[in-house]
Amino acid sequence: MFPIRDTIPSKNYPIVNNTIIAINVLIYLLQLAQGEGLYRFVQIYGLIPARYTVPQISHYFSTGQQLFSFLSFMFLHGGFLHLLGNMWSLYIFGDNVEDRLGHFRYLVFYLLCGLASGFSHLLFNLHSTVATIGASGAIAGVMGAYFILYPNAKILTLIPIIFIPLFFEIPAFVFIGFWFILQFISAVSSHGEISGIAWWAHIGGFVGGVIFLKLFLIIPTAVSNDRVRRFTTKKKTPRLQVIHPIGSANDPHLYGTIRITPYEALAGTHKLVNIPWGFQKRLFRVVVPPGMQDGRKLRLKNMGKQMPDGQIGDMYLQVRIS
Repeated sequence: MFPIRDTIPSKNYPIVNNTIIAINVLIYLLQLAQGEGLYRFVQIYGLIPARYTVPQISHYFSTGQQLFSFLSFMFLHGGFLHLLGNMWSLYIFGDNVEDRLGHFRYLVFYLLCGLASGFSHLLFNLHSTVATIGASGAIAGVMGAYFILYPNAKILTLIPIIFIPLFFEIPAFVFIGFWFILQFISAVSSHGEISGIAWWAHIGGFVGGVIFLKLFLIIPTAVSNDRVRRFTTKKKTPRLQVIHPIGSANDPHLYGTIRITPYEALAGTHKLVNIPWGFQKRLFRVVVPPGMQDGRKLRLKNMGKQMPDGQIGDMYLQVRIS
């Protein structure tokens, strides 16, 4: 399963999430620049459990290097596909979690999830001499938070059947829950040192994300964070919106909801509305005129159902301003 996007639009620009993605990309480029020194680079900045449990090995590293590797390992990656997969998952799930926690709390939350994943990997692989790198553990924490905050969100997922790509909208609690179960099964049935994947880091990050989220939601948002939100709040909703209309059997008309921001209600806007219809998807262009009020309805003529007598109904979209 490969996630394409989720259905929960963020209300604020994810400046921290995007910055984390940019830092990961820049550090990956720094890795490529190491050339023949890449192995030594990873040994210093990656997380190697034996560095902390075997005195003969820990002797070669300073205290600063030992502490810093718990932070640096989560920004290194083993290859382009490793980087791409992690950053794509962070792009999909991270913006909504940042939206809920606020920018500063999200930054601290992300780093704590990464630390939790590192300690979890260390605990279950005490004498491993293999360097663990990657943002997977921290991102697992973000997914854990998303699992709690938005369980009913839909994840548009690519599931290839042989050579046929099929797309399904899967509830977030199903998608992430299935992912977590796979991580746990893989962790108890194999060793990360053999598979090359730090399964326990994923599990530790996920569990840490759930715990840290609960703690962070108790902590009130700082005043400075509220000031930052004034500048990062999005003025527009996504241009493309998916609407699932409803209607009774005897009513030729269909009814749905379209969401816009106060700015769009005042200035007017244009949206592309994607409406699933059986195995097809119908795409309409909707014009929201300036001065729109909450609760008003937009009429799309002849966009409803066609009745047995040949009558074609309309589609009515109720405007919600949020």
